[in-house]
Amino acid sequence: MEAAQFAATGKGVHYERRRPEDTVLDQLVQEHLETFLAQVELETGAGLPEFVKEEFEAFLECGILAHGFLRLRCADCAHEKLVAFSCKRRGFCPSCGARRMAETAAHLVDHVIPRVPVRQWVSFPIPLRVLFAAHPHLLAPVLRIVHRVISTFLIQQAGLKRAEAATGAVTLIQRFGSAANLNIHLHGLVLDGVYCASEGVPVFHPVRAPTPGELQSLLNRIIKRLMKLLTRKGYLIEEQGMTYLADPDPESALTPLQAAACTYRIAFGPRAGQKVLTLQTVPNPVASSASQRCVNEQGFSLHAEVRLGINQRHKLEHLCRYITRPAIANERLALNRAGQVVLTLKTPYRDGTTHIVMEPLEFMQRLAALVPRPRLHLIRFHGVLAPNAKLRPAIIPSRDANPAALDQAESPYSSPLARMSWARLLKRVFHIDLEHCPNCGGTLTIIAALLDPTAIAHILTGLSARAPPRRPRSDDLLATA
Repeated sequence: MEAAQFAATGKGVHYERRRPEDTVLDQLVQEHLETFLAQVELETGAGLPEFVKEEFEAFLECGILAHGFLRLRCADCAHEKLVAFSCKRRGFCPSCGARRMAETAAHLVDHVIPRVPVRQWVSFPIPLRVLFAAHPHLLAPVLRIVHRVISTFLIQQAGLKRAEAATGAVTLIQRFGSAANLNIHLHGLVLDGVYCASEGVPVFHPVRAPTPGELQSLLNRIIKRLMKLLTRKGYLIEEQGMTYLADPDPESALTPLQAAACTYRIAFGPRAGQKVLTLQTVPNPVASSASQRCVNEQGFSLHAEVRLGINQRHKLEHLCRYITRPAIANERLALNRAGQVVLTLKTPYRDGTTHIVMEPLEFMQRLAALVPRPRLHLIRFHGVLAPNAKLRPAIIPSRDANPAALDQAESPYSSPLARMSWARLLKRVFHIDLEHCPNCGGTLTIIAALLDPTAIAHILTGLSARAPPRRPRSDDLLATA
C-alpha cells in the first residue's frame, strides 16, 4: 500500500510512517539520477527541462523525515508521531499519486457528478500519443471535439434538439499504461442522458446504450474532425495522398524519451531503438474476448461498455480511483539478480506478456517521460458540469447531503469542505486512523512543523528515529564545485 502501512492493533488500524528509502523505486532514483542526467545531456547536447529535474529531486525528499515533518502528540498520554512532508508531484511518486487519486475521486463523487447514471467513454488516440505529449495544449480542442460528438449523440437519442437539452461530462486524462509507458488517452465520465428545463427546474432524461454501429459512426466522426483540426493547425502534413505528423519538437531533450516511451522502445544507451525485454506466459483466450461496445478504426478506439447506475456511487468512486491511480506502484517493482528492473504488469497483455525487464537507466528514461508539464490540467469539465454552467449549482450533489446508507458519524459525505484532509482520506480509502492515538485512543494534535535541518536532526536524534541523510540537490553540488 502506497499511502501508508498497516499497523494492526487491538484498537484498530493506525497509521505507520511509510519508508520510501526502503523501496526499489527510491533506491533506483537515488543511485542512478546523476548518471541518467549526464547520459541525456551527452546524447542530446542539452539537459532535461527543469521541471523534470525538479520532479526527481522532490521525489527523493518525499516522505523522508530528514527533509521536514509534522510532529503530533496525544494530549492524554503524550504519545508522539512524526508525519513526513510529501513532494505533491504528479509524475511518478506512488505516495502523492495515491493521495491525489483518493482526493480526486472523493471530490468528484461528493461534489461534482450528479446522482444520475454515468457511462464511461474511453478514447485511445494511439497514432497521436507522441503529438499530444509534445504539444499538450492540443488536448483542449481535441476534447471539445470528442465531447461535442458524444453530447450531440445523447441529445439526439433523447429526441431533443441542442437548444432544448444539455449533458455534461468529466474527462480524466490518463498519461500512462501499466508498463510505465507513455500512453495518453481519455477517460470520459459522461452523464448517461440529458438535462432539460421544466418550469425552471432541470429534469434528467436517461437514454439507451449505444449500439456497436452507432459507436463506429461516432468514432469515424471524431477521427474526421480531429484530422481536419490537426491539418489546419499544421501538426499533420498531407503530401501526395499521404498524411504524416510534423516534427514535434526536435530541440527538446524530452522528445526522444517521450517517443520511445510511447512505442515501448529505449531512447538512449547501448540498446537505443530496441524494444524493452518482456516475460511472457501462455495467452489466456478468455481475456482476449472483445467487448460489445468497443470499436476500432485506423489506430483509434472508442469504448463505452461501463455504465454505473444512480445507486452505485461507491462503484463510481472506485472507478474514479482506478482512472486517477498513480503511474507506478511500489509492489509491482523488483530487481532481479542481474540488477535489472522487473515491472509486473497490472493485467497480462493479450500475447501473454506479464513482466517488463529494463536496465536501471532505461527505467529512468520511462520515469522522465511520465512527468507532465507544469500547469497542465489533467481533469476537464464539460457541458452542465463546467465551472460556469448555469445548471451546475442545481444538479451537483449538495455539500451537506449525506447518503442514508452511511452512518452520520462515519460518513465522509457529511463534510461541508470540498477538500479533505489527508487523515480523512486515509480513513475513507484505506481505513487507517491518523487522528487518534494508537495507545489510548486520544486525539492527536499537531504541535510543530519542522523544516530547519538543525532542529530536525536534534529531534530525530532525541527520538532515536532513523532516517537517511539529506541528499544534496544538484544545484547545491554545482554551487560548491
